[in-house]
Amino acid sequence: MFIQTESTPNPATLKFLPGQTVLGSGSADFPTEASADPSPLAKRLFRVEGVEGVFLGPDFITVTKDDQDWAHLKPAILGVIMEHFTSGAPVMETEARAGHVEVDGPDKHIVAQITELLDTRVRPAVAQDGGDITFHGFDEGVVYLHMRGACAGCPSSTMTLKMGIENLLKHYVPEVSEVRPVGV
Repeated sequence: MFIQTESTPNPATLKFLPGQTVLGSGSADFPTEASADPSPLAKRLFRVEGVEGVFLGPDFITVTKDDQDWAHLKPAILGVIMEHFTSGAPVMETEARAGHVEVDGPDKHIVAQITELLDTRVRPAVAQDGGDITFHGFDEGVVYLHMRGACAGCPSSTMTLKMGIENLLKHYVPEVSEVRPVGV
């Protein structure tokens, strides 16, 4: 098994590509060791000293570290990923979340436009950087998005959110006046 790695815009996060499916659909974010119970792979990764977060995408794993050097962490993380996939153990014990929060009500058609743009234009680009952005809510013109994986804590995430995503949504969905991040 050959696992490739890619840097992300977040210097504390590295993207690992095992060359096979990680999650069939959706994504799973484990910002703490305590949150990793649904994933045997994430639990294993948190056993590596210095790992502070794990995000699972369709064909990649992003790992966020503390202040340790990647030169020391990367070999251990590669070993854990290789061992996990060769063992045949499941990546998740429960189904991964598909992504967006469901909304029903008078703004349903606006939310449908927003999530369509996120799914077709934003999320594929963000996945290239080892993260995900999901819809969290819409209230009086403000879109609330949850940034996960490499996007959470990334120095350029505010600019991506305001200059990129906000401008895109405002252009195609006139009811949008602002985009704000939320933590979940």
